[in-house]
Amino acid sequence: MTKQLIGTALLCMFLAGVAYAEDEAPVMYANTPDRNMVSDEENLPAKWDAKTGMNIKWTADLGSQTYAGPVVYDGRVFVGTNNQRVYNPAIKGDRGNVMAFDAETGEFIWQSAHAKLPSGRVNDWPLQGVCSTPAVEGDRIYYLSNRGEIIAADTDGFRDGANDGPFVDEEHTSKLDEDVIWRFDLIEELDMFPHNLAAGSPLLVGDWLFFITGQGVDEGHINVPSPEGPSFVAFDKNSGELLWENALPGTNVLHGTWSNPSYGKIQGREQVIFPGGDGWLYSFNPKDGELLWKFDLNPKDSKWELGGRGTRNNVISTAVIHDDKVFIGVGQDPEHGEGPGNLWAIDATGSGDVTSTAVVWRRHGDDFHRTMSTAAIQDGLMYIADLSGFVYCLDVKTGKEIWTYDAFAAIWGSTFLADGKVYIGDEDGDIAVLKAGRKMELLHETNMGTAVYTTPVAKDGVIYVASRTKLFAIEGGIPAKTPPAAPAALAVDAPPAKKSEAK
Repeated sequence: MTKQLIGTALLCMFLAGVAYAEDEAPVMYANTPDRNMVSDEENLPAKWDAKTGMNIKWTADLGSQTYAGPVVYDGRVFVGTNNQRVYNPAIKGDRGNVMAFDAETGEFIWQSAHAKLPSGRVNDWPLQGVCSTPAVEGDRIYYLSNRGEIIAADTDGFRDGANDGPFVDEEHTSKLDEDVIWRFDLIEELDMFPHNLAAGSPLLVGDWLFFITGQGVDEGHINVPSPEGPSFVAFDKNSGELLWENALPGTNVLHGTWSNPSYGKIQGREQVIFPGGDGWLYSFNPKDGELLWKFDLNPKDSKWELGGRGTRNNVISTAVIHDDKVFIGVGQDPEHGEGPGNLWAIDATGSGDVTSTAVVWRRHGDDFHRTMSTAAIQDGLMYIADLSGFVYCLDVKTGKEIWTYDAFAAIWGSTFLADGKVYIGDEDGDIAVLKAGRKMELLHETNMGTAVYTTPVAKDGVIYVASRTKLFAIEGGIPAKTPPAAPAALAVDAPPAKKSEAK
């Protein structure tokens, strides 16, 4: 594996989001703010073939590296990638992009284009693109750019002919470009220091917008250059006002802080839960950032060693909140390779340091390896994958193994559970479709042509899959044929007027 496929990319949170109905709730990474990777979508295909076009509704080209998962909202698909597939001829070279496509046809609509940081790979590794699965609500899309900026943008881009503010200083303003509403630069404003890449997917709860920043170590992997820079931040989604920030774990960051926050109300107490770059799990009061409890996700005798040789891990996966408990595994940058991991079920009702009191169950050693995956929980069963390529079905109450599936390839994404089926992609480009339930049954396996680092999502009977270089829409009832070509981009029109000048 090359350094271009590092955890900074993985941190993109390749774990793709599960789409909500747009009139009910926002979309974001995973199905709900509790991050359970389960969807109520029905009538989803179990079989398709990217080579023959069987059940392939459309395909669209993405950049050369895609680690952020797609979300589907109001007839559009949004996904983070890089700029190696040039849709706008005015924007060339290495950029971090979020692209918007028509969910029915695959037509390209608009894109963002964030220049790389001048500090280079220590903060913004080449060709990684935007590694943030967006959150979308109404006419707003939110994400974390490769430059460490929180972005709120218009879901229409500049197609509506107006430059909506308060931010009106976009460099590119054709109908193919992103219309930024507000932005907050974490590096400039808060002295955050991302390691290799700012990568994290937003959590949207009411008017609250939560992010993990990417805060990390220097290029030598020894020092934390900005220990006061925050790992965890909260914003007002409407104004972009910073509500609170927290610099935990300070100088104890092991590598980078790459994960996603989760939200739940546990026995009447609201909690927003952040995995830390030190391998601890932190729960805060979402209103004011008060620390409620913390839990060390590694045994006390574990040791961090450079290059992944140790037994202590940081956290790249996302916590799932279910039945007053939190379920999460630990892992490392996949460049560090396979290694021992821990999968925890934690009682989330306590206060203070609950490491010694909140363990419900734990899997470790040969029973569970390093992971970047988020769990799907339904009907008393948990489905979760690890980096070594194993998919586990577990009893959610006890952690007891029900069955295991071996993909024979590294898994970066997460199990997506919908319509009685579990979908999971791997680094070889295969997607396995497994029957949900207590008996392991492989329904189908198919190759997408390039690696699948993201998680499938579904909307209105259509499955959307982002491989490393392409976006697929998959729907039952489509006969085999040559796969349709990616739709052409729209023509570039003259820049729209600023909002104050628009008629």
